Amino acid sequence: MNYNLKLHWEKIYDEKNEDEVSWFQKETNESIKMIQSTEIENPKIIDVGGGRSKLLKNLIEIGYNRLTYLDISKSALEKSKKFLGGQSNKVRWINEDILNFKTDERFDIWHDRAVFHFLKEENHIKKYVDIVEKNISDGGHLIIGAFSENGPLKCSGLDVSRYSKKVIEKLFIKTFKLIDSFHFDHITPFNTTQNFLFSHFVKR
Repeated sequence: MNYNLKLHWEKIYDEKNEDEVSWFQKETNESIKMIQSTEIENPKIIDVGGGRSKLLKNLIEIGYNRLTYLDISKSALEKSKKFLGGQSNKVRWINEDILNFKTDERFDIWHDRAVFHFLKEENHIKKYVDIVEKNISDGGHLIIGAFSENGPLKCSGLDVSRYSKKVIEKLFIKTFKLIDSFHFDHITPFNTTQNFLFSHFVKR
């Protein structure tokens, strides 16, 4: 694990409330719609870089129960677990850097909102693609929300990558087919706008 990166995210989640970070969402409607559109019965879902997101709580409320949370920050994990209370036993909790994630498990739906765009180095991006290819079941779905070409150049003090539909499709085309893509303006708690590109792939 990148120790400095882990320290960075621990500091963020230790010191800030959930609505004091730019990626905070009151609602997770876009992600829910894409997950529901897969029409997979009782899917295994992983939320990569779950942070303090309400997504898993929202999924539990509508009947999903084979859920995995992954985040590099132990503080974010513990606070998310506490937020779910008695429902936290419906989630498998993993504190890990996504680039070091190793499992024999295969997921039907891989959801990543705002992790992928923090990968800047070509070898890190390739490693992420390799992990995704290995850990999504055949016919499974990959949902990524990353900054678009019109998105910010930095987030949380870190440089980020920005993606067009063409570029992100090319990265995953070996194993995945792009079935949906759309832009979304995320309004931050500070009333600024971040333009995201949501990409929904299915594994061939």
